[in-house]
Amino acid sequence: MNDRVVSLASSTFIPASIVILVVDDSRSNRAFLRDMLRSEGYQVLVAATGEEALETLAEPEAVEVWPHLILLDVILPGIDGFETCRRIKEWELTQDIPVIFMTSLTDTSDKVKGLSLGAVDYITKPIQSEEVMARLNIHLQLRHLTKTLEQQVIDRTQDLQNALNNLKQMQMQMVQSEKMSALGQLVAGVAHEINNPVGCIYGNVEPARRYVQDLLTLVDLLLAENPDPSPDVTDFLEEIDFDFLRQDVLNLLGSMKLGADRIREIVRSLRNFSRLDDAVKKPADIHAGLESTLMILQHRLKAKPERDAIVVTRNYGDLPKVVCYGSQLNQVFMNLLGNAIDAIDEVLSNPASRSLENRTLANKNGEATPGETPPETGQIVITTHCSGSWVIIQIEDNGRGVSPEAINRLFDPFFTTKPVDRGTGLGLSISHHIIVEQHGGTIDYQSCTNLNSAHGTCFTIHLPLQAPAVAPDDVNPAIAKP
Repeated sequence: MNDRVVSLASSTFIPASIVILVVDDSRSNRAFLRDMLRSEGYQVLVAATGEEALETLAEPEAVEVWPHLILLDVILPGIDGFETCRRIKEWELTQDIPVIFMTSLTDTSDKVKGLSLGAVDYITKPIQSEEVMARLNIHLQLRHLTKTLEQQVIDRTQDLQNALNNLKQMQMQMVQSEKMSALGQLVAGVAHEINNPVGCIYGNVEPARRYVQDLLTLVDLLLAENPDPSPDVTDFLEEIDFDFLRQDVLNLLGSMKLGADRIREIVRSLRNFSRLDDAVKKPADIHAGLESTLMILQHRLKAKPERDAIVVTRNYGDLPKVVCYGSQLNQVFMNLLGNAIDAIDEVLSNPASRSLENRTLANKNGEATPGETPPETGQIVITTHCSGSWVIIQIEDNGRGVSPEAINRLFDPFFTTKPVDRGTGLGLSISHHIIVEQHGGTIDYQSCTNLNSAHGTCFTIHLPLQAPAVAPDDVNPAIAKP
């Protein structure tokens, strides 16, 4: 209803706040009812005809408030009370205003007709002040109670809906947390099991190289003492191509050492990603967390038939360690980087999307070269730096971007732009909870700025180095451009 309408549900049912519209063609009746109602403290509007009453209701600016109840004479010049009531009840803005007919008609059919049109009661003429006040107060109280009950139902329904949404969100967050915990335990267990045999291999490669070198030296000494070995020895040396073996065996051992180093690096990343000991906040290396997450996602960054490998550009600043829950931040990095890869895949898997709008800033050497590389190349730029007591992390991609209608709902639980089988709508919601609730920081979305792209997404995270020195809302969101 119009904002000017005073709701009984929000009032304390004080007569001075109640407006009564009296519609009667008799001047004396209007004066009598006006004086009587004003003496009881009510505000009173008067109209002599049905048309005048409808004009009053149609132009709420002409009065301070709309009436809360209408006393309507049945017999009026022009349109009668029945027609006036019908029109009032047809109009959405006035249909809930109680109408009490005033009439000298005693025929039952007339009363039934009035009630069928939406009237709530009848007052018989000649008017008796006691009867008017009794019926008027009853229906005002009923309307007040009805409005109050309706508002209570609305409020309670909203409370229940909010509680249900919170319960769903908490449930899904618990499920997601359990999944991440289980993943962390699995990763830690696998890393531990791999670490032992890899450590054995890594520790024995160098002694094995020395032993092989000693054996080769021994063979050389024996051949030097006996330059004319037996035909069996000569044939075997030729069969195994001893000169090639001498060079290649050392290369093989070098490759084994490089492979063992790589596996140890992966194991360290897995253990760093899992961080099962994060029951309390501890100083953590943000860059190590980002690198461990990128290591986990390495298989998704590699080239595919429909696209080249996604280039990751690291614009890392000089960051101190941040007091945080390391595994939770890794979960945020996993969500944001995983979404960036999904967005790039969606663009590059669609030939129509392969336009010059989707470029990268990095060449094969990882150096910034705007507009040089082909449009099939996906790009992720990670920027970090410090600003006062805050660490700022920016993750940007040249993927499909976010539609304007979805921007305001990005962090809503269960909202996703991905197909049903690919997204739960919880990744960004949980990330927002981790950054804002668990760490007192902020996470925001804006259009991409570092990439020469018409699309793309950019998420900026502010994390306090210690306990927040200022409210997160006071943080300057500006990011220094690399």
